[in-house]
Amino acid sequence: MIDRAGLADFLRRRREALQPEDVGLPRGARRRTPGLRREEVAALSHMSTDFYSRIERERGPQPSEQMVASIAQGLHLSLDERDHLFRLAGHHPPTRGPAGDHVAPGMLRIFDRLADTPAEIVTELGETLRQTPLSVALVGDSRRHSGPARSLGYRWFTDPAARRLHPPEDHDFYSRMYASGLRGIVTLRGPGSRAAELLDLLLERSEEFRERWAEHEVGIRPREVKRYLHPAVGELELSCQIVQDPFQSHSLLVYTATPGSPSHERLRLLAAADVPIG
Repeated sequence: MIDRAGLADFLRRRREALQPEDVGLPRGARRRTPGLRREEVAALSHMSTDFYSRIERERGPQPSEQMVASIAQGLHLSLDERDHLFRLAGHHPPTRGPAGDHVAPGMLRIFDRLADTPAEIVTELGETLRQTPLSVALVGDSRRHSGPARSLGYRWFTDPAARRLHPPEDHDFYSRMYASGLRGIVTLRGPGSRAAELLDLLLERSEEFRERWAEHEVGIRPREVKRYLHPAVGELELSCQIVQDPFQSHSLLVYTATPGSPSHERLRLLAAADVPIG
């Protein structure tokens, strides 16, 4: 059962404890409200200000699990705080661990400061949870996918469009890397895991994947420098740095170009052009 008073009080206190700079927002000239404004939390949580405000005022319908999860992420809650929020809203907390999509506050704080850099937060199966605007301009909106297609490795073997951004001579390496990476996750998580379900689908739907899987390669790691073929600015060579959250099995991927290089200039042009690909 929903605890409207407790839910409203908890949300209000968490909102007032956050400063705009904590969540990547500008402070602005005149600010009388302690912490974040309701409209800022609503925007961070991808919902209307009216809907969020009614929850804080102990009104309106019971928020769905999806809405609660969005609020928890928008307020940068820890896992314990997220679980508490779910219980106040009358729901069972989501599963913790590698199957969860809740990004840790510390990783979000780093991500929020990378607005002018291609960066994304992904799960161990290559599902994009967060993406900066420049990342969208570079590779497209990876969060638009649903079901197994959320996984880049799955799309690599089932959707030809997933390969267009990489030079053909790199395709063989990526196929080996994705098959090797999935084998490691399936071995770690075991039967019945989401990784095992993804494996079954790929074995059923991709002949190339079946061939790669039969080779039983392990330990093929991503290259530090990745090459992209962007339709607007041409070829880019970008270094990829990885920050990992071992508790949630999430990774923050940050892409940079060597200063003074052609790729650095093309990345600057891409940021200025603001032309995301499909």
